[in-house]
Amino acid sequence: MRVEIEIWRQEGPEDRGAFETHVVEDATPEMSLLELLDRLNDQLAEQGIEPIAFESDCREGVCGACGVTVDDRPHGPVPNTPSCRQHLRAFGNISRLRIEPLRSAAFPVIRDLVVDRSAMDRVIEAGGTVDVAAGTAPDADDLLVGHDDAEVALDFAACIGCGACVAACPNGAAHLFAGAKLAHLALIPHGKMQRGERGHAVLNELDAEFGPCSTYGECVTVCPAGIPLEAVAAVHREGLRGLFRGRAD
Repeated sequence: MRVEIEIWRQEGPEDRGAFETHVVEDATPEMSLLELLDRLNDQLAEQGIEPIAFESDCREGVCGACGVTVDDRPHGPVPNTPSCRQHLRAFGNISRLRIEPLRSAAFPVIRDLVVDRSAMDRVIEAGGTVDVAAGTAPDADDLLVGHDDAEVALDFAACIGCGACVAACPNGAAHLFAGAKLAHLALIPHGKMQRGERGHAVLNELDAEFGPCSTYGECVTVCPAGIPLEAVAAVHREGLRGLFRGRAD
């Protein structure tokens, strides 16, 4: 199976970057996108050419490190599937692919397909604190969480922070990501005292780092965790809670 790959090369953040074209002659339908990149890098190394820089870790759709843009779509053609779980068989009868980094003003390119997603980390840093009583460990049932709330909280907590939602958004918004975190924490009693302060801090960080959300919904179709669009509502709901309650619950 012959696949022609148009791939982004960029030496560093200050370099303009450009596409290069390479061919993998022995690709197979069972290959994932990352395995295709591995095969391409083997070829480049054999030719004495610098390999393509890209990120990966678990390769099981859990860590969120592997995100790239394939034919103008974050992660690839299969909805709600990370790059590492996209296989060539899903592309149909392909002979050419265009692979580039996740594109967003909030994600500057470090090298080739690797981007700096620390803006998302700063959102977590702004609101990811909870009060924990020091001393003897509490009993397991000391803080009760209802079954329905726990299930919904776990659904929102499934976000892997891959950044595809930001890259898919025409405005470069991160409201699906931030809303998932806020909705998750709002449903459990841990850190309840920080709920208002958390919402206010996260909203401020979003305004500083990302674009506004216009609820286009492109973010939902690429999210590997299947986070629903209703997560977006949690951003302003929790932010307003902090504003009207003096940033305390």
